[in-house]
Amino acid sequence: MSAASPSIVLRTGTVADAAAVSDFGRRTFSDTFAADNDPADMAAYLAEAFAPAKQAAELANPECTCLLAECDGVIAGMAFVIDGSANDVVLGHHLVELQRFYVDTPWHGRGVAHALMDSVVRTASALGGDVLWLGVWERNARAIAFYRKQGFERVGAKTFRLGADVQTDDVMARAL
Repeated sequence: MSAASPSIVLRTGTVADAAAVSDFGRRTFSDTFAADNDPADMAAYLAEAFAPAKQAAELANPECTCLLAECDGVIAGMAFVIDGSANDVVLGHHLVELQRFYVDTPWHGRGVAHALMDSVVRTASALGGDVLWLGVWERNARAIAFYRKQGFERVGAKTFRLGADVQTDDVMARAL
């Protein structure tokens, strides 16, 4: 296995993965956004959004599919696909939301994000979706560039609350 091309195993997460998903989500979100946000807001968001019980409930939700990309037996990437999740600025007959899309820093640039996005698109299509949409922090240039390369276009904006801080997310969408 070369450093550039890890062996990527894609699978669907289950309730049994709740603790690992919670830890992975908390760590990758913090790694990505902590430097640009108030520590108290970050701590409040992480405690609420990535609580193991909340992750277990999301993993048990039949409208939610958690996709995990594993490399060398560890989670390298994670995506949550939500069937039928609507947004006022996204047009389509059957909307599917990409609610989270996280790749751990050591796996950036090594094919994990592309493999995970391919799995997201297959999953959303299999659900009968005609449009896949997501929200991404307007200041996350790296993610926005990746999503554009994956065929997403900005279609509007929405608010996102990080602790007490109300931020703006770009809403991006692509046809399936």
